[in-house]
Amino acid sequence: MTHDQALAAVGAVIAAASGPVSVYVADDHGEIVASLTMDGAALDTRLNAERKAYTAARSDQTTTRELAAKVRDDPAELASFDPRFSFFSGGVAAFEDVRRVGAVGVSGLPGAEDERLAVLGIRAAGHEPPAGL
Repeated sequence: MTHDQALAAVGAVIAAASGPVSVYVADDHGEIVASLTMDGAALDTRLNAERKAYTAARSDQTTTRELAAKVRDDPAELASFDPRFSFFSGGVAAFEDVRRVGAVGVSGLPGAEDERLAVLGIRAAGHEPPAGL
């Protein structure tokens, strides 16, 4: 995920958000490339969006929602994960062909809306979200 692509993702998310959010865009290692917190967004949305992007970039699942479903009934599995991982919806991996190139994390609205905005940002960056999104 290049800086220009990350900025395109951020711009698309803030233009489409129905309320104040934080959006973080990470590279394929989970390192932040670009971020923005809209006026009026709660301060905790920053950490949440960052962790969502990090999780979607680094985990074996393509969204934070899928990761949460994977560990829902397995406390041992949940305990084994990176402590920076988030299990709240709104983190989505970005792909170029079949290669994971980064992720977008959005926080501030209900989880399904955060995830929808992350997908919109990924497409604005010229990448593809996971199949089915």
